[in-house]
Amino acid sequence: QLQASGGGLVQAGGSLRLSCAASGSTFNIYTMGWFRQTPGKEREFVAVRDWSAGITYYTDSVKGRFSISGDNTKNTVDLQMNSLKPEDTAVYYCAAKRGTFNNRPTWYDYWGQGTLVTVSS
Repeated sequence: QLQASGGGLVQAGGSLRLSCAASGSTFNIYTMGWFRQTPGKEREFVAVRDWSAGITYYTDSVKGRFSISGDNTKNTVDLQMNSLKPEDTAVYYCAAKRGTFNNRPTWYDYWGQGTLVTVSS
């Protein structure tokens, strides 16, 4: 129901852009964004757009480097990642929910398949 794309391998300091689109039976999406996960760790919030509130949220470690954009009428969201660091290496997941913003992945209703981002030093 969510299709993510755009991951890959990049050197530290480089940029990547992730894209996500909802399809099928997704409906009443008010919040859409990105989480990431590394082996042995819990999935963590990265950046999320709350369309109903008109607010974008970023985790502290990506502020000033990552930027989220999208179209709530089409249920699409992109993540522009600049100045990438090796610690940004993770599988990135697109996620969406019917309610307002929450940074806990358990509250999200829809998930993409994950796309790997690898940042080399």
